[in-house]
Parts: sequence; C-alpha cells; structure tokens
Amino acid sequence: QVLLAESGGGLVQAGGSLRLSCAVSGRSSSRYIMGWFRQAPGKEREFLASITWIDGITYYVDSVKGRFTISRDNAKNTVYLQMNSLKPEDTAVYYCAARYRSVSSYSYWGQGTQVTVSS
Repeated sequence: QVLLAESGGGLVQAGGSLRLSCAVSGRSSSRYIMGWFRQAPGKEREFLASITWIDGITYYVDSVKGRFTISRDNAKNTVYLQMNSLKPEDTAVYYCAARYRSVSSYSYWGQGTQVTVSS
C-alpha cells in the first residue's frame, strides 16, 4: 500500500510559478515510477510527467516540456512538480500517482490539489 498526499496548489497569475509536492508513505518507493497528472473541468485526466525513484529518469509530454520539471527527494520521500510560466489553461486539479515499474497503469493516487491560473 502506498499513500500519496499532494500539496502546494493555489492561485497564481499567468506567468507565475508554483511547486507542487507529493509526500509518499507506505511501502518502499524504490520500486515505483511516480507521475503527475491533471484534470481540468469538463476534460479528461491528462498525464504530464513521470520520474523513476531508483534512478531519476524523467519523461514529459510535449505540452509541458520546458515549463514543468519533475524531481524527487529520496531522503524526504517526496516528489515535486515545479511549474513555471503558468498559463490560464494550466488551471486544473493536479494529481500525484504511483505505479510499479513492471505495470503500465498507475495504481495509487493522491487526493489532488487545485491550481488556478488567472489571466
């Protein structure tokens, strides 16, 4: 069992930055790949980025590449999503998730944190 808790969301003006955190607790995190997703009102959940716990390999979708950065702090068992140059279309609930390296689907999800970008 893995428990995930996001924090760091809020209201920011366009062009601003936010850093989201995802605290991970439970079973050893070294076996997991951590991901960030978001869901805007009326839209499907969207994958943004992922990182492997054991070696820090990252992956981004094109829409956030160069603006968002995923990272992890093994000592703190925390994954971060640094978001820069935010746009109103980045407004969404942001979710942290975890999956086993051998499985393609994410099994564990946090409760989400709201990010609102004003124009």
